[in-house]
Amino acid sequence: MINRIRDIRRQKGFTLADVAARCDPPTTAQTIGRLETGMRSLSLVWMNRIAAALAVDPQVLVKPDQSVQPSFVARLTASGAEAMTRPMDAVLEIGSGNARFVVMAVEVSAGDYRSGDQVWLRQIEPEDFARALNRDVLAPRPGGRFVFGRMIDRAEGPNGDRIAVLPPGAGQRQIIIDHPVWLGIAETLVRQI
Repeated sequence: MINRIRDIRRQKGFTLADVAARCDPPTTAQTIGRLETGMRSLSLVWMNRIAAALAVDPQVLVKPDQSVQPSFVARLTASGAEAMTRPMDAVLEIGSGNARFVVMAVEVSAGDYRSGDQVWLRQIEPEDFARALNRDVLAPRPGGRFVFGRMIDRAEGPNGDRIAVLPPGAGQRQIIIDHPVWLGIAETLVRQI
């Protein structure tokens, strides 16, 4: 297995010393360098420690030897497109820690969303619903159905939360949902161009 520690560290703008200091417990820049280059074996303990320091899921730190991974080859600056000093793997970062994500595929354009988009949503529990106000959310409904749109209102009642969601697109009417068991807050949009 080849690891991506160096590529992820560089994408985040961290030095070896930064990653070493962010590890729990802290370690040395030399140790991080040896883990990056494969001079030291990347154990599961080290993988979890470094993933936490880089704020990524541990599985994105490793890749199979034969995999074809997209790479950054250029960057767009104020003066135009420039070549990278050296190519590095492009990693789709969708959060860290033990956050749960769900993904919604957009099949028909609606509002700001286009056909072919993927919307990655961070799943939250009822006690965190207040932070979803004025955000695009996916809410489960009975019978395996869902509602997607902007959460425009929330009311707490003795039987639980009641939320109002305004679907994307012109002329839509708000939908009231009683007691959703979770919400997904839109966090990352993946769009082909």
